[in-house]
Order: sequence, then structure tokens, then C-alpha cells
Amino acid sequence: MGRIPGWTLRFAGVVVTVSCLVAAGRFLLPQPVPGDIPGATERQLAFLRDALDKGADTEAQQLFPEGHLFSNALYGLAWVQAGHTDPDLRSQAVAESRWALARMESDEGRAVFSPRLEPAHGIFWAGWTNWLRGAILSLDSTDPTEVRRFSTHSDEIAQAFAASPTPFLQAYHGQAWPVDSTVAIASLRLHDKLLGARHAAVIDRWTEQSRARLDPSTGLLPHQVSAVDGSLSTGSRATSQAVIHRFLPEIDPGFARTQYSLYRDRFLAYPGGFGPAIREYPHGVDGSGDVDSGPLIAGISLSATVVAQGAARVNGDGTLARALAAEGELLGLPIDLPGSKRYALGLVPIGDAFVVWSSTARLLVTESPSTADDLRWWWRLPWLAVLTLIALAPWAGQITAVARNAGRRPRVNALRAVADGEPRATANCALDA
Repeated sequence: MGRIPGWTLRFAGVVVTVSCLVAAGRFLLPQPVPGDIPGATERQLAFLRDALDKGADTEAQQLFPEGHLFSNALYGLAWVQAGHTDPDLRSQAVAESRWALARMESDEGRAVFSPRLEPAHGIFWAGWTNWLRGAILSLDSTDPTEVRRFSTHSDEIAQAFAASPTPFLQAYHGQAWPVDSTVAIASLRLHDKLLGARHAAVIDRWTEQSRARLDPSTGLLPHQVSAVDGSLSTGSRATSQAVIHRFLPEIDPGFARTQYSLYRDRFLAYPGGFGPAIREYPHGVDGSGDVDSGPLIAGISLSATVVAQGAARVNGDGTLARALAAEGELLGLPIDLPGSKRYALGLVPIGDAFVVWSSTARLLVTESPSTADDLRWWWRLPWLAVLTLIALAPWAGQITAVARNAGRRPRVNALRAVADGEPRATANCALDA
């Protein structure tokens, strides 16, 4: 192989350095406080709509069993949240979120969920569709058919909880996850806000029963439980905790505050000095990743960390929410174009759905609290140090050469002075220097 031309190496070095400077700029750019949304939200949603039109939800279904539903639910909910924040987006938000709801209720959207469960198709499907329908009505309640459907489906969910000995209903036959029931109960609270209180007794009973079934090792809701009596099967994990804390403030703000504080204490981490990030397992517990968490890096779940931004926003933890958003701009490989924005080079659209849902998160039933939680003041420094090293790496040889020449120059000048006949005392002073 021939030698690589010098100009090629210099060009590559410039590209690396400029890329690091751009990344540092994005990382240091102030992120929206809870209640506001990123300026790129519309472009993110434009990318997602195009991806869904091309079958991204069907492709996501091949990755995990709820891929189709999540792709559409999060797209629709992000539009609702954007519509609440920016009134100019309201009409488009209603249209797009109704489109997403129709896909969730299609034959493809219900295919993996059993109609023989109570409520029909299981609590995962019932909870997310009911939450999105209610969220749409929080923007526009002028369609009487949708109002009746929301009321009917809320009654079906409430009846299923009332008839169950456990607060955690089945998503699939013989399988129950508390996070799914949390979403469904939040939809009942939203119903009562929009259409009048009717399910308060069911909600209060659920909260009381849930408090009695916390994971004793963390004090948090478990990850998976027995479908028979709600007893613990798998202890708390971040992939479900992040979603639980996204909805729990809608149900019981007091319970949510104590649970969020425990969650932050048990799962927030700075692996190797970097972070903040969210562990998949609580401190002191190690485990492997799965289809929900994705591969773990030093115990960190990237998916849980993304969703944690939304949980932080609705729990009033603006410091953590902005830090996670900044890290997303640094590590998420964003491509920001005039008409679209995508992360991870746009290769995994469902990941973009989780990002935009989290970055626009807001409460629909109650007001977000304000918390005094803080982060390590120096959390940005390790990231900036790495960027600096990468930016300077292509020029390391030249920097070293300049430093060496700078150290030699006085001695060389002194020797020249002796050769030119300058007084020895002057030359000796130069040599000593």
C-alpha cells in the first residue's frame, strides 16, 4: 500500500476536530426546562411519521412483542404533549394522534394480544390505548363517539381491576407487570378529570394494594409479579421503573414523590465518573440485559436512560431531565436536517419515538411538582475531557514537535550567537536559559 497523502490525513484531522467541537456545542447548549419542548420536536415527528408510513412499526414488532403498539402510541402521545405546549400545533396534534390510535386498534395492532383476557386484549393494550384516547380528548373533546368510547373502555378497565384479587392485571396469559397496570390506572384518573369522577374507589384501592406489594429490597414497585396474587417474581428494574414514574404522578402525587426519590437513589449512576445515567438493576445488584433493556454498558440501560428524561420532567426534576437531554445530543448521533431530525442515524425509529415522547413529557391530570434534587456539579467535565482528547489526537505529533522545538530554540540561538562572535557572557546567559 502506498503512503496516504499528507493532505488526506490533515483533512481527516480537521473533520475529527470540527466534529468534536460541534458535539461539544450541542452538549453545552441549554436544554428545555420541564413545560417546554425542544425546538426540533416537529422535525423529529416528521421523521417518525415518514418512518411509520414505510412500516417502521411492523419492523419494530420483530424486535420485541410490543414494538408495533409502542411505535404508534409514543408517536401519538408526543403529538398530544406538543399540542398542549404549543397551541399552534393543536389541530395537527389531534389529527396525527387519532391516526396513531387507529393503528393501535387495527388488527395488526391487536394481533399479539388475547381478546379473552380481562379487560379485552390484556391490560397492556387496554391501558395504552385508553391513555392515548383520553390524551386526545384532553386536546379536543368535541367528538361524542370518542367520548363514549373513552367512557366505555374506562368502565371495562375499572371493572377488571375491581374484580381482581391483585392490583396487577395480566398483559398476556399468566404474565403480569405492574408498569402496565400503572398506565391503565392513570387512564382512569384522566377519565375522571375529563368526564367526572367515577373511578376514585378503584384507583384508591389499587394504590393501597400496590403499596402492600412493593419490592422489599428497594421499596419500589416490582418489575414482574405473579398473575395470581400479585406477589413478587422479579425485583425492581429500571426499564419498568422509568415508565412507572412517568405515570405515577398522575395517579397519586404523594405516593409518586416518595417512589421517585427512592428510584433516583437506587438507579441513578455515574459509571467510571461519566453520567448521569440509569442502571438497569439497583445499586448492589448485577444482571444481564434483555429485549426490554437492550445490552447493558457498565450496568447502564440506554433505553431506561432515555425514558428517565420524561420521568424526570413530570416529577419536577429539571436538573436531571436537562442533563439526560444534553447527553442524548452528545451520544445519540443526531442528524438534524431542515425537515427532519433523527437519532442513531435513523436506524431504529422506535428509539426516536421514545426520545420524542420523553423530551416532550408533561402531566395531563395534575401539575408537575418542583424538586430540589441536584447532580454532581462536575458531571460535564469527563465528557468534555474526552472530547478534547479526541479533538487534539490528530494533531498530537505536530503539538509534540512544536513543544520540543520551543524547548530547543534558546540553546540553538545561543550557539549561533557564539559562532557570530557575540560576547561569551551573553551567550552563556542564553545557554543557561
